[in-house]
Amino acid sequence: MDLIKTIEDLIRFRTETGNAEEIDKCLAYIEKSFEGTGAVVKIERFEDASPVIYLSNNEDMHQDALVLGHLDVVKAKDEMFEPYIKDGKMFGRGTLDMKSFAAVAMNSLHYVLEHKLPVKFGVILSTDEEQGSKSTHAFLARYPELNASVVLDNDVGGDIGEIINKCKNPVFVKLKAQGKPAHGSTPWDGLDANEMLMKTIAALRQNYPYYDLNSGKPANTWVDTMHVAKISGGEVSNIISSQAEALLDVRLVETSDVSGLEENLKKACFPGVTYEIVSSSTPVVMREDNPQIWAYKTLAEKIMGRKINFVQIGGATDARLFAEKGATVIMHSGTGEGMHADGEYVVLQSVEELARIQVEYLKQMGA
Repeated sequence: MDLIKTIEDLIRFRTETGNAEEIDKCLAYIEKSFEGTGAVVKIERFEDASPVIYLSNNEDMHQDALVLGHLDVVKAKDEMFEPYIKDGKMFGRGTLDMKSFAAVAMNSLHYVLEHKLPVKFGVILSTDEEQGSKSTHAFLARYPELNASVVLDNDVGGDIGEIINKCKNPVFVKLKAQGKPAHGSTPWDGLDANEMLMKTIAALRQNYPYYDLNSGKPANTWVDTMHVAKISGGEVSNIISSQAEALLDVRLVETSDVSGLEENLKKACFPGVTYEIVSSSTPVVMREDNPQIWAYKTLAEKIMGRKINFVQIGGATDARLFAEKGATVIMHSGTGEGMHADGEYVVLQSVEELARIQVEYLKQMGA
């Protein structure tokens, strides 16, 4: 398989989340690339979620290794769907997040099939990860028995010199304030829902401090954080707001839990303000001395000829769905910048190195 050409081909499909026509074309392209190889290819469709393509060299429901990724991208200008290479970097929407690494997974499966490696290997590629991963959840609900000893998570793009061993738990909270309307000239006759909401958020800041470019990056970033993702309230300028809402994005480290967050919410909520946990997840925490991770790291360092560090990130990963089942999750990706931005790119050397690492690791598993 021509890895670079496959990446370019994938990027040209305008698979913005929800673009069903382009997503179907991309899935058909991937399915066709495995014609005659003996691969198991399943394109699973759902009523309330976008499709998932599952690729494997076997029919087993417990794989030795799985790659988990996605094919959808965030919206971008037309020119970003025409990839180009400059100074060893490929630019375009999805180069870093994460079509380059979807192509790496395809390349690994082609190698496993061609060389008949004695390893059970599969690839899951969803198509709505950028908007909540409903398709991944739907796929695993359809195949609840599917699991793997090791899940290779390449959707943590940024630096091939780093293996992620911790991801935070993202918890989304909705605040609702119920006030009493009054004329803006007589605020003492009403209850301002906007003020009630702001006081609640200010109280929460005692537990979840505010960070920005001006305050600077804290010395320790492995802390609970909160940002106000959305806030609304009021209708016209001269009426005291009777209703207001806010959506909070809270990221919890593994030593914090949702029950602790709820205690903080109860204490912070001003009278007339209620909260709802919209969604919560599970932090992914992998020990650095995990035998599979250590074997992968040792192999990767040998191939790259340089040291790889363990780091933590505040983002979440769909691989948590397998971590909950007991799988070892190895979070490692290529180098690049501009995820979701106009100048998105990936360093091609890092993609080629990752492809070699993945193949050699699978060979090692099958030895």
